[in-house]
Amino acid sequence: MSVILLAGGVAGLVLLVVGGELLVRGGSALGVRLGLSPLVVGLTIVAFATSAPELAVSVGAALRDAPGLAVGNVVGSNIVNVLLVLGLAAVILPVAATSSLIRIDVPVLVAMSVLFLVLALDGSISTVDGMLLLAVLVLHTAWSVWSSRRQTRAPAVGPDAVAGSDVVPAEPRLGVPMAVLVIALGIAALLGGAELVVAAAREVATAFGLSDLVVGLTVVAIGTSLPELATSVIAAIRGEREIAIGNVVGSGIFNIGAVMGLTAIIAPSRVPVDPAAVNFDLPVMVLVAVVLLPLVFTGFEVARWEGVLLVAYFAAYVGYVLLDATGHDALPVLSGTLLWFALPLTLLLLVATTSYEVGRRRERAAARG
Repeated sequence: MSVILLAGGVAGLVLLVVGGELLVRGGSALGVRLGLSPLVVGLTIVAFATSAPELAVSVGAALRDAPGLAVGNVVGSNIVNVLLVLGLAAVILPVAATSSLIRIDVPVLVAMSVLFLVLALDGSISTVDGMLLLAVLVLHTAWSVWSSRRQTRAPAVGPDAVAGSDVVPAEPRLGVPMAVLVIALGIAALLGGAELVVAAAREVATAFGLSDLVVGLTVVAIGTSLPELATSVIAAIRGEREIAIGNVVGSGIFNIGAVMGLTAIIAPSRVPVDPAAVNFDLPVMVLVAVVLLPLVFTGFEVARWEGVLLVAYFAAYVGYVLLDATGHDALPVLSGTLLWFALPLTLLLLVATTSYEVGRRRERAAARG
């Protein structure tokens, strides 16, 4: 890798941090001015802005006849968002989850992930499939904005008003025009930073002879998810914990609905899906989305130990993809460890913590009754 490319990668990381800070500040301020909760700000304004690199990369890949990169980018980005982005944010500060996120938004992400898998079973995503995915996104976004504005006019009382509420923060100093300008500057910095980092990373991947699908699932997925990573981590540091998790869930929904949907609509023909993605990576994406449900259900937050667990699984996933792509002898060892030790232990922990949380809520309900 040349010195210029390396310097560009470092500059890209700096731009990502600056852009994430600006986007959180501007998005939070604009959300309050529009009467939106921090969660919905994360689900819409912040999530859509940070997913812009995924949209640009996937549409461009489809038009350049590189469908493996387009599909791998969407699938890989959703896996990265939950395992790495949310995991690191939770390690820094436990990430708060609202009741509406548990009841509506995470189930929508799970449903869209399953729908994506089902549509891809025939080996491609058609224009009609893309229109269906985009329609689901539009409906969910419209509902989220309408519901949030209604709730901010009539604040919640009871349990939701304490833990997992959609309470709007204090009125910000930024007006709407200035908030929009700050958001625009943040998006520009994020896009520029992501492009510099991805260019450097893609050079390394190409040197190792990795396929379009593998590059999309790893290098490009991580690179285009850097805006989400920077934004969610900065949001967690600044105490905007609902924006942090809203950004992750909203970006996942946007990636499937808009990025994959628009890619299928704009592409000259049906977007083919590699059998390897249908057999392994798409089911992993669905499983990762499903795992979010018990994580956010327990205590209305993703705890630090759960964040560590997510990051560890991300490292294992990337290791598996790379070992499988290169046919390494260590692949059976890693596969066996994950299948017979890590996954059963994780399921046991999730079942135990969920059962404990259900018991606590029943006790509180009995005490109130």
